[in-house]
Amino acid sequence: MNSRERFAKVMKHEQPDRVAIDIGGTCLTGMRPRCHDRLMDVLGFSIDPARGKGVDERLMQWAGTDFRQVGDIVDLPPFRKNITAAETINCWGIRSVCADGEWQITRNPLRGATTEDLKSYPWPEPRIDEQQLTAWIAEAKRLKAEDKYVVVGNHPVFGCLELGFWMCGYDDFLLKMALEPDFIRTFFDKILAIQSGVIEQYYSALGPYLDLTTSGDDFGTQNGPMISPEMFTELVAPYFAARIKRIKELTHCYYWHHSCGSIVKLLEPIIGCGVDILNPVQTSAADMEPAQLKRRFGDKLVFWGGVDVQHFLPKAMPDEIAPVIHELIDIMGRNGGYVMAAAHEMQDDIPAENIAAWIEAAHNHKY
Repeated sequence: MNSRERFAKVMKHEQPDRVAIDIGGTCLTGMRPRCHDRLMDVLGFSIDPARGKGVDERLMQWAGTDFRQVGDIVDLPPFRKNITAAETINCWGIRSVCADGEWQITRNPLRGATTEDLKSYPWPEPRIDEQQLTAWIAEAKRLKAEDKYVVVGNHPVFGCLELGFWMCGYDDFLLKMALEPDFIRTFFDKILAIQSGVIEQYYSALGPYLDLTTSGDDFGTQNGPMISPEMFTELVAPYFAARIKRIKELTHCYYWHHSCGSIVKLLEPIIGCGVDILNPVQTSAADMEPAQLKRRFGDKLVFWGGVDVQHFLPKAMPDEIAPVIHELIDIMGRNGGYVMAAAHEMQDDIPAENIAAWIEAAHNHKY
């Protein structure tokens, strides 16, 4: 099978010729630069200084990645303002600094805000730069015409819950969710209006060329959901569902959602919102055992991820990799419905030799 035929089998919950694989096929399934370059070195590939962000095409071909991505989070007017090389304010007014390669939020612009403050806040304008959109359209057309890989449209906007946490602070926003639901609804109304404006432009242009599109919004912690299923259903789900509904109307493609953590208790409402594919399947979190997920939700969701990057890949010896990978494929890939990927972007603590052993094991697996 080629990649497109393989993915079609996966989505129909039918057994493909081999497990579908993703390293670098979406904006959330790649690896950090040092991890990436160490793997390139181990495999004997030269480093391309002009590569830019993302995973080198040679690595994706080596891994057998069945997916190629187009698009990105858009920078809306007023555009990102760089204070220094290591400090920035994005279009939402969130100030961040870069420490040891990681961007950390240092100012939540709506911390302590009232409902009235939301009315006067300088929200970004939902307008995509035409030159950037034209470039993405050209790339999407190229991938579609090539007809070799599954075309993934990266999401252009952040999720409503994560923007609440980032703009107000986690503590402040969680308190508001419990005590000030009117503030939350007003905030989400503002976010959905901006999301909708971006969605109309982005997916009207790229929709005809996409096989699936992504989104990201973390709903879980290591031990359980960030909020109760009842609160999720009442406050988050209506906005999440509205976003998904409109995207599917514009694209007619599958909807892939990324949420870290333990979200078993939220999966029924998440599915009800229209999610087709769940990523990253953080198997190291509470109640996220692969066998349980497959048994309970395997007929309703396609799972994408599952290779533990918290404990397993960083700490295992290379000769310990294959049995675990084969077992994961046997469980999650039974009767299709599974794309093998890391259970988050791979960090710098993962030995390149372990990534190589994982991919070799996936290639050698026999259903």
